[in-house]
Amino acid sequence: MSATSDHKIARPRGLSGLSSEAVRDISAALEGVLADVFAIYLKTKNFHWHLAGPHFHDYHLMLDDQSDQLFAMTDPIAERARKLGGTTLRSIGHIARMQRVPDNDAPFVTADDMLAELAQDNSHLAAVLREVHGVCDVHGDVATASLLENWIDETERRVWFLYETSHPHSRER
Repeated sequence: MSATSDHKIARPRGLSGLSSEAVRDISAALEGVLADVFAIYLKTKNFHWHLAGPHFHDYHLMLDDQSDQLFAMTDPIAERARKLGGTTLRSIGHIARMQRVPDNDAPFVTADDMLAELAQDNSHLAAVLREVHGVCDVHGDVATASLLENWIDETERRVWFLYETSHPHSRER
């Protein structure tokens, strides 16, 4: 008998004390959020890398900062699903199947169009985060809801920066 077989620890479902339905619903919702965050992250980096124009420096730095914010969300989202007892994304193919944010593979996108598209994508993400917060509320998952509240605030800030940077009337003030 090996030492490992004598000491196997059964992994309980619902490690957080939430019901199996809560774990299923919240983990599935987080999986979709994670796919969208990865999609927006990669699109933000794409635009950061391919940006051109008179505001290159400022936009380049802003998009780099925003991509860092998005990437910083990924591990806590995945780990929260795992802490609950659920699973999470496993591959780029899995992300592609789950994401609700469209990719942009165009060979050229104007800087203004980049910012407008990212503002729209981040607005979508904020709405999805609010929906997932509602799922957490239904199941009494205050810890996930608390994380979501911070991510909603960060996402709204990105939308604000993108909008004010690209909106023509903002430049006229």
